[in-house]
Amino acid sequence: MTARLTLDLIIESAAWEQADKALLTVVNESALAAAKAEPDLCGNVAILLTDDETIRNLNDRFRAQDKPTNVLSFPAHETAEDMLGDVALAFETCEREAREREISLADHVAHLTVHGLLHLVGYDHQMDDEAAEMEEQEGQILARLGIASPYEVQANDDNDDNSNDSRTDNCRKTPLANVQSATLDVK
Repeated sequence: MTARLTLDLIIESAAWEQADKALLTVVNESALAAAKAEPDLCGNVAILLTDDETIRNLNDRFRAQDKPTNVLSFPAHETAEDMLGDVALAFETCEREAREREISLADHVAHLTVHGLLHLVGYDHQMDDEAAEMEEQEGQILARLGIASPYEVQANDDNDDNSNDSRTDNCRKTPLANVQSATLDVK
């Protein structure tokens, strides 16, 4: 039996359009790798590629935090048939964090795509044991893509004074519009 993950990529920000088009492939490949590793990642997901201002507004509206963040996840209500939820990525924050951590933007976008998708199926990091489980799953998925675990990189980085923890809990329920679709068959 083949499971399906359908992605609706919504490119809202000119920054994503002007960036390397390979980032769109990174989002698709990361989602496919996550779906292969996590059987519950089956259904429809909208991924909004946006900017800091839009994500700041979403973060303020749904989390009462009036600041941009790297990724937000919005799990669908359990009665939403075949809909897993929505993920939003902010270009400027992703780009800044990648530069600060001295990693490629593509690797960081891959990590945040996986991170956001795992939130849609119940992974969390509010408690240390939950965080360890989520980080391990993320690391295994990223390893399949040939990407080092960002948590190991962060643990080895003595210069990380950044208050933006990549383990942000950004889950709330709200729908996003659908624009471009890709169905990924997971075998």
